[in-house]
Amino acid sequence: MAQAKKKEEQLKEAEMVVEAAPVKAKDTADKPKAEKTAAKAGKRSAKATKEVEEKQAKEERKAEAPAEKPQPKSAQVSKTRAERAGKKYKEALKQIDKTKEYPLADALELAAKNSSTKFDSSIELHINLGVDPRQADQNVRDTVSLPAGTGKTVRVAVLCDAAEASKAKSAGADIAGEEEIFALLDKENLDFDILVATPAMMPRLGKYARLLGPRGLMPNPKSGTVSADTATAVKEAKAGRVEYRVDQSGIIHLAVGKASFGKDKLNQNAEAVMGSVRAARPASLKGIYIKSAYVSSTMGPSVKVAL
Repeated sequence: MAQAKKKEEQLKEAEMVVEAAPVKAKDTADKPKAEKTAAKAGKRSAKATKEVEEKQAKEERKAEAPAEKPQPKSAQVSKTRAERAGKKYKEALKQIDKTKEYPLADALELAAKNSSTKFDSSIELHINLGVDPRQADQNVRDTVSLPAGTGKTVRVAVLCDAAEASKAKSAGADIAGEEEIFALLDKENLDFDILVATPAMMPRLGKYARLLGPRGLMPNPKSGTVSADTATAVKEAKAGRVEYRVDQSGIIHLAVGKASFGKDKLNQNAEAVMGSVRAARPASLKGIYIKSAYVSSTMGPSVKVAL
C-alpha cells in the first residue's frame, strides 16, 4: 500500500512538471516560408520585377490577338479630285467632255461659263512644254502685253532719280523716286505689284535681292522692268504686260483675264500668249515643243485645248 501511494505521488509531481514546462516552438517545417525581401536596385528590385511582369503580360495579349495583315497597295483605292470635290465643281465637270479637245476660243468660253466662285474668277492658261528647265538655253522666259489687259489694278513703283520720277508719275506710276522706294524696302513694305528701276539704280538693289527675288519683284531687263525710259515701262505695265516662265516641270501657268471679260477679250489675250510662247522656242530643242495646253478658271475644272 505504501509503495502504491508513493508511485501515485510521483505521477502527480511529473504531471505538475509537464504543465509548468514552456511550450516548445513549432517545428520549422510547419512555419510559413519567410517572404523574400526585394533588393533596392538591380534585377531583383521591385521596379525591375514589375517591368518584367508587364512585358510578359503584353506578350501574352499579343499572342492571343489575331494578327492583322496590312492591306496591299494595289487594294488601296485613292479618291480622285472629282470624287473629293464639292457640288459646284461636279456640276461644272458635267459640262465638259474630257475625251474631247476644244478650240482655244471655245475652251476659254467654257471655262468662264463654268466658273462657280462668288468673286470674278481668273481664267488661267497652262501650257506644257517639252523643254528641260535645268538647261539654261531651254529655260523659257519672256514678257507679253495682253491686248485686253489683265483685269486687275496694278500698282507700279519706279526706282529712279528726281528728274525721272516726275516723268514716271506722269505716265501713271503709283510711287516714284529714290528715297521713297528705299524707305519702303528698308521697312519690307512691298506695297506694289511691279518694280521698275533705271540701270543706274540696279547696283543699289543688290542687298534687297533676298527680299524682292522670292516675290518676283526684282527688276530684270528680260521682263522690261529695267529701263532708262521709265515712262514707257510704266505704260506697258499698266496696259497689261505680264511675265511668264516655265516651272520645274516645264509648264507655264499664266492668267489671261477674268471670267467677266467675255469670249472675245479672253481669246485676244490667250492668242497673244500662245504666239509669244511659240516665238520663244529654244533653238537647241529637238522634238515636240508644245505638248499640251489646258484652260481653267479659279477652283474650276480644266478644259483641254486643241493645238
